[in-house]
Amino acid sequence: MKLQKKLLTLFAIIACSLGYAQKNYQISGKVVDKDAGIPLEYATITLKDTKGNLPPQGGVTDYDGNFKFEVKEGTYDIVVEYISFEPKKYNNRTIDKDTKMGTVSLGLKSDSLDEVVVRAETTQVDIRLDKKIYNIGKDLTTQGATVSDALNNVPSVSVDVEGGISLRGNENVRILINGKPSAMAGFGNTDVFQQLPADAIERVEVTTSPSARYDAEGSAGILNIILKKEKTLGFNGSITANVGYPTNSNLSANVNLRTDKFNVFNTTGVYYRESPGNANFNNRYFGDDVSVDNTLEDREYDRRRKGINTNIGMEYFLTESSSITGSAFMRWGDDKDISTNKTSRFFENNLVNRTERKEIEKEEDASYQFSLNYQNKFDDKGHKLTADFQYSFDNEDKPTSIIENILEPNEDILDQERIFENEKQNQFLAQVDYVLPMGEAQFEAGYRGTFENTDTDYNLERFNFDTNQFEIDKGLTNLFKYTENVNAIYTQYGNKFGDFSFLLGLRLEHTLLKGEVFSEFGDEQALEEALGINVDTNFEKDYLELFPTINLIYELGENENISLGYNRRINRPRGWFINPFPSRSSRTNIFQGNPDLDPAFSDAFDLGYLKQWDKLTLTSSVYYQRETGAFNRIQEETGETTQDGVKIIRTLPINLSTEQRFGGELGVIYNPERWLRLNGSFNLFASDTKGDFNGVNYDAKNTSWFARFSSKVTLPANIEWQTTGFYFGPRETAIIETDGIFSLNLAFSKEIIKDKATLSLNVSDLLNSRKRRSFTNTQENSLDTNYFTSDSEFQWRERQITLGLIYRFNQPKNGRRNGQRNSGGMDMDEEGGF
Repeated sequence: MKLQKKLLTLFAIIACSLGYAQKNYQISGKVVDKDAGIPLEYATITLKDTKGNLPPQGGVTDYDGNFKFEVKEGTYDIVVEYISFEPKKYNNRTIDKDTKMGTVSLGLKSDSLDEVVVRAETTQVDIRLDKKIYNIGKDLTTQGATVSDALNNVPSVSVDVEGGISLRGNENVRILINGKPSAMAGFGNTDVFQQLPADAIERVEVTTSPSARYDAEGSAGILNIILKKEKTLGFNGSITANVGYPTNSNLSANVNLRTDKFNVFNTTGVYYRESPGNANFNNRYFGDDVSVDNTLEDREYDRRRKGINTNIGMEYFLTESSSITGSAFMRWGDDKDISTNKTSRFFENNLVNRTERKEIEKEEDASYQFSLNYQNKFDDKGHKLTADFQYSFDNEDKPTSIIENILEPNEDILDQERIFENEKQNQFLAQVDYVLPMGEAQFEAGYRGTFENTDTDYNLERFNFDTNQFEIDKGLTNLFKYTENVNAIYTQYGNKFGDFSFLLGLRLEHTLLKGEVFSEFGDEQALEEALGINVDTNFEKDYLELFPTINLIYELGENENISLGYNRRINRPRGWFINPFPSRSSRTNIFQGNPDLDPAFSDAFDLGYLKQWDKLTLTSSVYYQRETGAFNRIQEETGETTQDGVKIIRTLPINLSTEQRFGGELGVIYNPERWLRLNGSFNLFASDTKGDFNGVNYDAKNTSWFARFSSKVTLPANIEWQTTGFYFGPRETAIIETDGIFSLNLAFSKEIIKDKATLSLNVSDLLNSRKRRSFTNTQENSLDTNYFTSDSEFQWRERQITLGLIYRFNQPKNGRRNGQRNSGGMDMDEEGGF
């Protein structure tokens, strides 16, 4: 009898245990940064049984901040936490069915060392150990604008009138898309940024002291442009349409379909733009052998840009801890540029002749990029392995016709040319990264290889007036092949001790640069005589270099810290800097590459300070950089003249011996009232250049600065008004003085359908003042009695007015991804309650 009772009791316990074990329920949700809205990967969710009968349970978020796991039925205290953020707690929560917690928003800890978030409606700044992240999605002045316009709103970054991008006044900046070199960036050519819409950007990462995981390319630092990829469950997206004057029309759609197993995303846009511009040059020539001592050039640019671009991809979750993502980017462009150059030539104030040169350049461009990414998370503590493969191909056909007529003293055809140029670029990228957390510390190692080939086939035909036929110009027709292969391995280690954090890294890079020049000239001597510079028709340069990096942060007090960074960088010449064959946009002012260019190397130090108050945030830094073999573009006479006796001046890139740069920057974000938000930055920098070339001394000291100010005001009827002003101060090199440039942008925005449609009006360069004025004087640097001066003004694009409309579906304007709110489960509000 006693035995039977014991057996019955044992069976009852086993039955209850088995019954209880079967009662498992699924809990899911998402964790995001409260201020920036960015998903938090590796956030932990812990459930502790209030009665102590069950062991702790929980899970960790994936790349998109999502979590989903099973727990046993019971009553729990739930804690959601992420390093450097304030945890959220939910006490005595009963789990007796599948539970959807919605979106959990975590705010930053006040004593965080390695990550500080600065809040503002115009720009959100996320400051980390090795970079600053700017979330520019709320900048009204970027609505209906291009990527170049958006970058010009980012502190420390400036975009000149031709679209050239600088970081702290230094043009040697590395541009990445989603952390990698990309066909979207034209493999270093930033022209495409004047075509892609700004609303494709999610955020911009500015890295002035890059860690070892990044390429060592770019002595100024790295700009990493992160494109949007919607992560909300279900089908959602947005459609944007813009029209403007001068003609600026585009239509783009950003759509996303996400399930528990896969995520499909696509962004497609079509555009048609016209960008009128102008320039003028006043060149004066001095010496004993001049037949023309003054030329006046007036240029008009009529540019047309039209095309389509699309980016489509899918992320597939192989297991709970691994996924594979494939994507394809494609862009087709059909552009046309008409440049009209009217030139008057004088001698002793008497008109010698007046000509008109018209160049019609067409460009048919096709870019393709295919990417594959694999990610495997070994545990929920950040231990992971990622592998990337990417192939990019770009093909450009540029048929150009040039005709130059004499207008005075008689009318006649002076010159007629036809140019057929084809450029093909192939790039392969392979990358592997490994991350191993070790408590408060973290170890990383990886490999990256980039292999790029560029073929430029240039064919020039001149019209022979004697035979009335076009004939090949053997002096300028050529085929230029350029190869750049970079293999790199890196390792870095970071840790935190109390108020002190550090990140130490070392990168080893092997660079192979190869170039081949094929022309009608059989030997190098004849080619050098034709081009006027030394040319190695088959060159190869090999470099093996170490690049150490150090990043430190120390907390001085609550909401106050200082940071110190050091890094060594390399600046490799791009293909168009190497190609020795001259441009043809003008007979008298040409650009010519230099195949003898070597990479430049730099050492940079950056000391930063941050302080936050209730409504005011201050960011500041001072920096110093020393670069050897720095690139510098000089102007000089070629020693040749046009057929009507005018001296030809060329712009040539060279390696100077050293360049030292130092400066400081200050940023302020002030939100005194809910209806008023102010944002400003100031950057002061100086450079000291030393070097000689062809008997000319180019020592120069230059001090310049740029400032940016933005205000956003909420008007009656909830109309948002934003004003952005930018001023780039005057600057000076050894022979060129450039005046300051000021531009002012206005933008207005009104939500016309709540959480669905917004109407915007954007005026870019309201005062039509974005013009570059410069003066060149070679007299002081010339050892010869012959010299020249050049006074010029250039405007890339005139004032632009754009009207835009954005329509969102299943995607609220405020960006709160609470897609589970109507799913029948329980929700979690911003204060953390169910």
